Amino acid sequence: MNKHHESTGPAGEQQITLRGPADLADALPYLMGFYPNDSVVMVALHGGQGRFGGRLRLGIPQAPGEWGPIADQLAECLVSGSERREGRPDAIVIFLCQDSPDGASGRLTMERLRPFAQRLRTACGALDVPVLEALCLSDGRYWSYCCPDPRCCPEQGNPLAMPGTTVMAAAATYAGVHVRGTLRDMEARLQPWRTPAAVRTQERALDTAGPALLPRLLDEQARREVATETLGLARRLMDRIEDAQPAPPALADAGDDQLIGSDEAAAVILGLQDRETRDRAAAWMEGPEAQSALRLWRTLARRCVGPYGEHAAAPLTLAGWVSWSTGDEPGARVALSLALRADPDYTFAQLLHRACNEGLDPEALRRCLREAAGADADEEQAGADAEAVEEMETAVGAGAGRGATPLHIRSVRALPDGGRRRARAPRPPGVGRRKASPGSTRPRVPAAGRRTRDARRYGRRGSRARRHD
Repeated sequence: MNKHHESTGPAGEQQITLRGPADLADALPYLMGFYPNDSVVMVALHGGQGRFGGRLRLGIPQAPGEWGPIADQLAECLVSGSERREGRPDAIVIFLCQDSPDGASGRLTMERLRPFAQRLRTACGALDVPVLEALCLSDGRYWSYCCPDPRCCPEQGNPLAMPGTTVMAAAATYAGVHVRGTLRDMEARLQPWRTPAAVRTQERALDTAGPALLPRLLDEQARREVATETLGLARRLMDRIEDAQPAPPALADAGDDQLIGSDEAAAVILGLQDRETRDRAAAWMEGPEAQSALRLWRTLARRCVGPYGEHAAAPLTLAGWVSWSTGDEPGARVALSLALRADPDYTFAQLLHRACNEGLDPEALRRCLREAAGADADEEQAGADAEAVEEMETAVGAGAGRGATPLHIRSVRALPDGGRRRARAPRPPGVGRRKASPGSTRPRVPAAGRRTRDARRYGRRGSRARRHD
């Protein structure tokens, strides 16, 4: 066993010393927030005491021929990302997590992954960052690729500690750190239905809604009406979810599925393919409405069945955004990774995934969305005022034609901040009120009579992002 100590936090904070492979293996789910199935995880260490820093996760490539290039990319990504945030790492710890197909051949899995572990160690060494430890976790046991001593690291491996029985588990509980189950469980909450009858019903609803919605999305005025209808229906569904009786966690998703009809789900899914509609929905990101919005986005992601799988990028990205905005970074990374799996070029998911992985503060985006929501409210109110003024001027004009004295009407309405409005910088002539925020293409609905991958592309597609957690 390698003799070294890793601290879980910076100086001045509560720290826990990890004294070897057993403690490292036990700490992994608390570092990630879940148990990473079928994953390679790399964690940067900083300073003489080995403080944990940046970390990344990627699904283990199935083809061994991909291991070399992937190892080089992962090492470069972790080192360069750490340099931008906390400085160059002093060492790296590697975890390879994969159970055997029969649940009893962990040692064979470990040996099969040994070349990948070696390639990762070589890639890190080429960047002058040593690998302090490389572990394989399989079938409830762990093996060290770095320790040659059979007295502490035998060929049959060592059993992992029972969950919740270690010092790390106690400290995490005290600190409010929760493990959300396995990565597979977290992904299952967001993946499309697989029950044949339910899939057929939802697919028919999407087939029916698509041809009716497509002409409206291609017309600018009608598209705005669709946006209003989509957001109004989404708000009603959120209220319905919020008013429902709370269910145990294991039954919560099934209960939400029963609250939403197939036609309702189809209308919102297709409406969210318009990026401006999606951006306005992203404003439901905090406060009491955030949780009902998150449950709705999860439910809609599960309804993107069959050939509509790419449509899941919008609700998955919204689910990832709400999770990140409310402090659930592991949940955000999982949702955003699935969004990029559904559509690798979905720009909004790319940007959020990178920002979340870079450890940025989501408040900057929250502030932008609040301002955009305020601007929308001002525009809607201004439109209502203009219509009222037009009606009044028409009535006054009719009265003037009968000899009455013409009146000059000036619209006045109460300000939302109690009478004080912040000054706004004047806009140059010809500049619109809002800029379209980065996002996906729009709209994306099936054309009449056939299923298509894309009906029409709007906006600029972003570059393909690295998909790591």
